[in-house]
Amino acid sequence: MRSTILCVTAAAVTALLAAAPAFAQERVVNVYNWSDYIDSSILEDFTKETGIKVVYDTFDSNETLETKLLAGGSGYDVVVPTVSFMQRQIAAGVYQKLDKSKLPNLVNMWDVIMKGVASFDPGNEYSVDYMWGTTGIGYNVDKVKAALGTDDKPNWDALFDPAKAAKLKDCGIYMLDSPTDVVPSVLAYLGLNPNSTDPADLKKAQEVLTAVRPFVRKFHSSEYISALANGDICIALGYSGDMFQARDRAAEANAGVKVDYSVPSQGAQIFFDVFGIPKDAPHVAEAHEFINYMMKPEVIAKASNFVFYANGNKASQQFLDKEVLDDTAIYPTPEVMAKLFTVPPLDPKTQRVVTRLWTTVVTGQ
Repeated sequence: MRSTILCVTAAAVTALLAAAPAFAQERVVNVYNWSDYIDSSILEDFTKETGIKVVYDTFDSNETLETKLLAGGSGYDVVVPTVSFMQRQIAAGVYQKLDKSKLPNLVNMWDVIMKGVASFDPGNEYSVDYMWGTTGIGYNVDKVKAALGTDDKPNWDALFDPAKAAKLKDCGIYMLDSPTDVVPSVLAYLGLNPNSTDPADLKKAQEVLTAVRPFVRKFHSSEYISALANGDICIALGYSGDMFQARDRAAEANAGVKVDYSVPSQGAQIFFDVFGIPKDAPHVAEAHEFINYMMKPEVIAKASNFVFYANGNKASQQFLDKEVLDDTAIYPTPEVMAKLFTVPPLDPKTQRVVTRLWTTVVTGQ
């Protein structure tokens, strides 16, 4: 009898040991998002609530993300492209359709923003808005006033008129290292269609950028945040939420640096950054759980309060800090909204032209 019990016990232990790896297997979601674009405590709270570990990596340009996605096998479960880039990536078969039955928090989304996203992703089949914002000008109020001699908020000519850019050279100009953001801004400055693919228009844009290139200290898509906040530069072309982060960091440092943000009167780009799940995502169930969690009103509000970007979740607005919700640079007035434009993806031929144009401008060769 004793030997029988020992045999049964040994068999049970063996079975448990064999099953242990399955029980111990850690649930994971691999997220690839823009730099400085979330409150890290949100990730910690998600793990506490779901038991899912978040492996979180960052990028600072759509081009970087696109290169990884098109190569395949990125290993990411949730990525955050700008939806205009996502449109052509969908066509390339990069993404899988969302299982909306696993996203009950979709009911919280803002129909106005969903409609804007749907112009790139019909039916919102592949994407859910995370944040939206504008591309404009962040600037050091005192230094720009000293250089240009005016209290007026700067327009595109501050960056693209060589005479004015030359005055700002010494205090420092940064621009996004992103042709899909900068070139349309130049076209708007010129009074041309910001979405023009006419080679003659693109050549005019290149001529403008070439003329001001000697006055641009650096092209980078995230370093301007700290550079503005620290007073190392006086003006930058960048994303609205980044500029608000710089503004608040400067205020917290209390070192005499005052940063503000301008949406140029000639028009500026509105963009939508969205959640998507790559077709080869290794953890699809966890990806849906993460996206659904981020659509909780109080969660996405916490993200907006941290990054100072508007989000696409209407129900979240009751949880937003007043300084965020009432800031017309974050949630623009109807008059400003009317001047904003979206930028669709370029056709392959135009993309090659713009890439060559940009390389020429940035390298100065």
